[in-house]
Amino acid sequence: MKNATTQARAVQGDCLVELARLEECEADLVYLDPPFFTNRRHSSISRDRINAFSFDDAWGDLGEYADFMEQRLREAHRVLKHSGSIFVHCDTSANFLLRTLLNNIFGASQFRSEIIWSYKRWSNSARNLLPAHQTILFYSKSDAYKFNVLHGSYSETTNVDQILQLRQRDADGVSKYATDKLGNTIYGTEKNGVPLNDVWAIPFLNPKAKERTGYPTQKPILLLERIIEISTDPGDFIVDPFCGSGTTLVAAAILGRRAFGIDTSREAVALANRRIEEPVRTDSALLKKGRLAYATANLKALAVLEGLDFVPVHRNSGIDAFLRSPEGEPLVPVRVQRNGESISDAAASLARAAISKKAKNAILVRTNEETGLFSTDALPPFMHLIESTALRIKSSLDASLIAGETKSAANNSFKPKPLRGSA
Repeated sequence: MKNATTQARAVQGDCLVELARLEECEADLVYLDPPFFTNRRHSSISRDRINAFSFDDAWGDLGEYADFMEQRLREAHRVLKHSGSIFVHCDTSANFLLRTLLNNIFGASQFRSEIIWSYKRWSNSARNLLPAHQTILFYSKSDAYKFNVLHGSYSETTNVDQILQLRQRDADGVSKYATDKLGNTIYGTEKNGVPLNDVWAIPFLNPKAKERTGYPTQKPILLLERIIEISTDPGDFIVDPFCGSGTTLVAAAILGRRAFGIDTSREAVALANRRIEEPVRTDSALLKKGRLAYATANLKALAVLEGLDFVPVHRNSGIDAFLRSPEGEPLVPVRVQRNGESISDAAASLARAAISKKAKNAILVRTNEETGLFSTDALPPFMHLIESTALRIKSSLDASLIAGETKSAANNSFKPKPLRGSA
């Protein structure tokens, strides 16, 4: 099918027939979410209670399912470019079989990853472990496959300052933190974060998610976006032989890719094409905010630093953040004075942590007015004391009020005597 599509669209039909219409080596990515060999009929109804969706996943035996999948995987291999990749979604029902078929068709050497999509689901009373993941098998057509490295944010349990320190090997080949002649830590270039691993914690669509259509087995757009971003570039062509509600096509359209979907269900195809015209994407609050189970960074302290380029620090009572510095320069630790904490105690906490990090400079942010005696001469020479914006405003406001009261008192105390003879 020359110039198969200039945008995302879905057609009704058997994917074995429709794939045969595509040109050889035409697709950059094939994503399949086929029947899982669950041996049951899946059905559900749309949120507006108007449309019903269903498909059969019942087979005579495993051999029948294997023949069905092998034919379609061979067609998928044919339509893929040499730089293309295939992602096959499955679960424990038949992942062992699909892995064998993919090894036979694509070659065991072209296996790239077994991606685990993990999520939290409602519990059941079955006498086994609660299923909380599905598998996505990632194969390439050749060694020249396209792959874009994605990065995630550091875990809340990560010591960020250690990550940013430059490492080098000594004479024995042992990796150590790099230091200069004076023993000071050398910092490397800014890192992009943690390279994406093969366990993806992406929440399952909850019943009230805006993008939920009511289609059984619907996957989150966030999941498909990640697959697409890994394996394609804008303008590339994506094929989904079992497109269902069209999530792959919607994700492709959002990311500027061309996409072609196939499904045997007329209702599913109609739904997919409607979603392409009016895409709805549900952002995950969990992915945005992160899993804060181990987060100990002081959020109030970080709010004081808003507007600065900093890296939050967790699990360190003496440092709230590191200010980013020019390449190669040491990071600057920052600590914000706590409510009820004396400035001398705050300085002592920061000093201990900064010295352990061999910091050349450190910044202490004062947020409270000091009631006791305190001199900046008591600070270590590398520590700089500044007032928070809120404290400076409060001090200025208090000074203005005092000045106003003084001026008012002066005005009241000076009353010129009336001239003699005046009325």
